[in-house]
Amino acid sequence: MMILHKKLEELKCRKDDIESRLNIDLLQSGKTLKKEVQLWLDGACKIISQVDSLSKEVGDMKYLSRARLGKKITVTIKVVDEHHRKGDFVDRLVIDAPTGNKVTLPTTELVGKSTARRNMEQLWDCLMDDSCRKIGVYGMGGVGKTTMIKLIHNRLLEEMNKFDHVIWVSVSKFASVTQLQDKLARAIGVCMPENESEMVRAAKLFAMIRTMKNCVLIFDDVWEAFQLEDVGIPEPGADNKSKFVLTTRLADVCLRMGCKQIKAELLSEEEAWNLFVEKAGLDVISPHIELIAKEVAKQCACLPLAIVTIARSLKGVTESCEWRNALEELRDSTRGHHDMRRVFEQLKFSYNHLDDEKHRNCLLYCALYPEEFGIRRKELIERLITGGVIDRMCSRRAAFDKGHAMLNKLEKACLLECVMNKSEDNKQVKMHDLVRDMVIHVNGISSRLMVKSGMHLREIPDGNYWTEDLEMVSLMHNYISGIPSDVSPMCTRISTLLLASNHCLTMIPDPFFMHMATLEVLDLSDTSIEALPSSISKLGKLSALLLRRCAKLRLVPSLEKLILLRKLDLCHAGIKEIPQGIEMLINLRYLNLHTPYLEFLPCGVLSKLLNLQVLITFGASKTSKVKGYEVASLRKLETFSGQFYNIHEFNIFVHSISTRGRELDMYFIQVGEYHTVTFEEEPESFGKHVKLVKCFIGRGDDELVLPNGTQSLDIHDCHGVASLCDISSLNNATNLRSLEISKCDDVKYAFRASSSTHFQSLESLRLIDLLNFVSLSYKAGAAALPKDMFSNLKSFRIHQCPNIKRLFTPGLLLQLHSLSVIEVTFCPQMKDIIAEDNDESIENHSIDMKKTTNHPMLRHLVLCELPKLKSIYTQTLHCDSLQVIEVFGCPRLNRIPFSPSPVPSNLDKILATKEWWESLEWDQPNAKTAFQPYFKNCIPHKLKFINRSI
Repeated sequence: MMILHKKLEELKCRKDDIESRLNIDLLQSGKTLKKEVQLWLDGACKIISQVDSLSKEVGDMKYLSRARLGKKITVTIKVVDEHHRKGDFVDRLVIDAPTGNKVTLPTTELVGKSTARRNMEQLWDCLMDDSCRKIGVYGMGGVGKTTMIKLIHNRLLEEMNKFDHVIWVSVSKFASVTQLQDKLARAIGVCMPENESEMVRAAKLFAMIRTMKNCVLIFDDVWEAFQLEDVGIPEPGADNKSKFVLTTRLADVCLRMGCKQIKAELLSEEEAWNLFVEKAGLDVISPHIELIAKEVAKQCACLPLAIVTIARSLKGVTESCEWRNALEELRDSTRGHHDMRRVFEQLKFSYNHLDDEKHRNCLLYCALYPEEFGIRRKELIERLITGGVIDRMCSRRAAFDKGHAMLNKLEKACLLECVMNKSEDNKQVKMHDLVRDMVIHVNGISSRLMVKSGMHLREIPDGNYWTEDLEMVSLMHNYISGIPSDVSPMCTRISTLLLASNHCLTMIPDPFFMHMATLEVLDLSDTSIEALPSSISKLGKLSALLLRRCAKLRLVPSLEKLILLRKLDLCHAGIKEIPQGIEMLINLRYLNLHTPYLEFLPCGVLSKLLNLQVLITFGASKTSKVKGYEVASLRKLETFSGQFYNIHEFNIFVHSISTRGRELDMYFIQVGEYHTVTFEEEPESFGKHVKLVKCFIGRGDDELVLPNGTQSLDIHDCHGVASLCDISSLNNATNLRSLEISKCDDVKYAFRASSSTHFQSLESLRLIDLLNFVSLSYKAGAAALPKDMFSNLKSFRIHQCPNIKRLFTPGLLLQLHSLSVIEVTFCPQMKDIIAEDNDESIENHSIDMKKTTNHPMLRHLVLCELPKLKSIYTQTLHCDSLQVIEVFGCPRLNRIPFSPSPVPSNLDKILATKEWWESLEWDQPNAKTAFQPYFKNCIPHKLKFINRSI
């Protein structure tokens, strides 16, 4: 062993000497390591490892092992000695690398000429742009990222006028910093000693790569972000004229590494079909098979990898029966077509890469919806909360925040797609068909899952599908009309049953739930069911019963034994009285009784549900009002919608909130008499809204107190309000964002000159059907408006105020500098939108009149049914942001005061009748010509303006 260790030390010294020489030689640009040197170094590392193992074996040896080990040591000495001798390299250790490292990568042709070409050209433009140094290409597995980047790599080699070096590194799956260093070292022909620290290795790589000017470094299939300097990659910049490009399935990787993001998009349907025809060799095909082939191609969901894989497997197939069989296999997500499994494996890796089971379960819930289905985020998060995917948190808001974070992560991982929607409250996600199939395939192998949503079923699946192992069943969005009376599935492990949106379903027989004692979530929403079977009363583990929009439902059995129930949704259900035993549901967190059919809401029931977090009773009926003390007793309440009898009851509720030390997250509250109102059904869209109907808002014991943080206030047919001053004096009213006053005959002015009223947060003001309203200000003029009173006002609407004649003075409008929408409708005495009065003309010496004609924020101007309107403004207005002008029913208005030099750059359309347009007089000869392209002849619909104003 002493001899062996001595020989080994000599071998290690020679290895260190060779590596030192290499580090110097490789710093020269255009050099690469000789293969025989690399082979010798690999052999030396292997021998050193073998000697270490042998030394351990000798240390542990027994007496009888000495002879055997002695022979083994003797052989090893000869091996070490021989390898040491071979390492005596006389010549140089490196050779000249091929010019420009021109090693063309094998690749296929570009798939999807238009989409793929657009993606590729976008990437090429970024490479040619000197200001863009780091580029990240992301997209779902199988979309063609690697093919595209290989083609870019080869194109760079052919066009070497910009870059001298193009280096390709295949990362693939997960890699530590050391592994990345090894891969990069091999790519540039450098030997990295195994026993050195990451920092030393990074320094050596950094020194070598720094000599490579005009270099493109491509990392393919990156799964985790990393710091370039940790690996040993110089930051791309103007000094080295280098670029760094990566491909990944995770948009988050691009973001964290500071890359310009390029998304590799799916093919269009036309491109997908053309590719399928090409790969399947369907140049000549019978019309009958073509129809089936198009359905097969559609199952590939525009994903290049799936199209190529399936098309090649069907090349040469001419029998229609084989095509039909392939289509059937593709449609069956659980079994799947045998060639589709390769595609699933690609997608499954992204699925398995998710941090925890919660995210995978989130995808599973998405897969319960039909193909190509836009799933509302809020609805999905409600399901995740109900199903226990989102753990119980301190509040529902925290749970929803968690849900949004989960969905965002799945979008960035390209496992969900974001569906763009104009409304922020109606954001949706969608699951790619093949991702859905993969998730169902992974979870359906063990027979725990049955998903047949959106498959046009007219009856429930037969008994073979209802196995004892079933845990989740989704039959949503079908045409199931009934369930046979003798059907009683033996599903002893089932936890979730979703039958929602079977609009024809009218009846469920009593035996159906007999063997489903483990059921936790039952969704019968949007069905025509008339009565729930009594067997539901025995589902003791049920935590969620969802009966939303079951308008024909009249009979619900007693719920008193469902003590684990946490969510009961009866929104728009047809019940006339609340279910028996509801007061026993002590674990209930969510109760929605928003249904117009409910005739009576008994006192004393709500106050027993002490764990309620969400309570919705508004709209139950005109008589379904609640007492203040009942809601005040619900100390855990976070979201509430309901109607109080009067301001006294409302104040009891508000006082309880202030004393418990925690505000409600959301509420929609009406006080006083019932009044029809557009109501957002989703609790997470309530905001903080209060509406007063036929109340007296005055001083005294029952002076109105608003909850802290109230955002929206509607005052309808109330007394005790003469102006906005009376509202701003209310507790917690100064932070309002939206204010509507309607049918309040006491209101004559919006504000008074002497008031100290402030509505700095107010964004929307609506004045509707105010019989005696005559002016915005008691005293007109620029000084009449308290400073910053409406500094943030964006939208102003006035409707059906019969006695107002002038809306703004120039000085008043000047102070409304954030105003973007003005709507004036059905005001028969209105003569001027903007006009001076005597008081303001005296004060005009202090007003810059040029400023009064400049309103850069105004976007939308609507004037409707103003028969006496003569003028918008006598001066020419400059409104650069103006997009839409609507004028209807204003026969005396013969001039629009907007400058044609130039026409507002954002102007989209001018809506009016042709008769009115032709009657206009123009201050400048070219004005009509300038505005003519934006004019659209329209016949007004009066109801449209009435509904929009109210």
